Amino acid sequence: MARGGTVRLAVAGDAVVELESAGQRSVLEPWRSMTLADGDIVRLRKLERGRIAVIAVEGMALPLVLGSASTYARAALGGLDGRALAAGMQLPAAAATERLAQMLPTAPRSEAGSIRVIIGPQADHFSADTLAAFFETEFKVTGQADRMGVRLEGPALQHLGAREIVSDATVPGSIQIPGNGQPIVLLADAQTAGGYPKIATVIGIDLPRMAAAKPGQTLRFIRVEAEEGEQLARLAETETRDLLLSLQPLLPGGIDEAALFSCNLVEGFIDALSQQYRPYPDHA
Repeated sequence: MARGGTVRLAVAGDAVVELESAGQRSVLEPWRSMTLADGDIVRLRKLERGRIAVIAVEGMALPLVLGSASTYARAALGGLDGRALAAGMQLPAAAATERLAQMLPTAPRSEAGSIRVIIGPQADHFSADTLAAFFETEFKVTGQADRMGVRLEGPALQHLGAREIVSDATVPGSIQIPGNGQPIVLLADAQTAGGYPKIATVIGIDLPRMAAAKPGQTLRFIRVEAEEGEQLARLAETETRDLLLSLQPLLPGGIDEAALFSCNLVEGFIDALSQQYRPYPDHA
């Protein structure tokens, strides 16, 4: 709910968006920006695909911690006193700018499917047969998934020797194999070091799809080399820039006032998108 003034936001994701304004409810298309008047309420009723939608609020006025306004709830850092959002919490934001609503570029719709990885860094802790099984097996996403990591379920991957190593560095995308042989894919809020052997590492551009995978969904891993991962990352960066450049206002060019005043609006109306005069059905 917007309180104390206008708020500009955007919804990205295949969600059903409901706007309540002045007591009236309407359904809006996702992948667009909108401006809420004081008292307006936006609800996400359900997600059509995947399990994640993103709401971006313009002018979020939160204090920076280590240069970021994001929240790391496990360490109680950032955001609103390091707490996860809950009902009744209020986020301070600047008043909305006077800009037309925009259509957002729709992100590629893809299930987790195949996740590309670079082998290692502790691939030598597993036999050739286990490595082959890792790439030939379908794994299921379990309900144990959050911003720290995603636990997968499948045939147990056996260690050659010790099931733990001297703790060393981890990165988002590290795939740890604990003693039970079930992979854990580390995500954004994961620890920076760990003592389980890491059989492979998810490449950066596939991490968002990994994080968006739903419980019960199946996936497979595909091996790529580091050079290919770098090339894919550069390509993804270029595609992101192109998507940003493709942002378009919902009213291209604004309102044509000359066309507006030249028509008899008692008998028709101006189509906001085409900017063309259209008569009401009774006057056609």
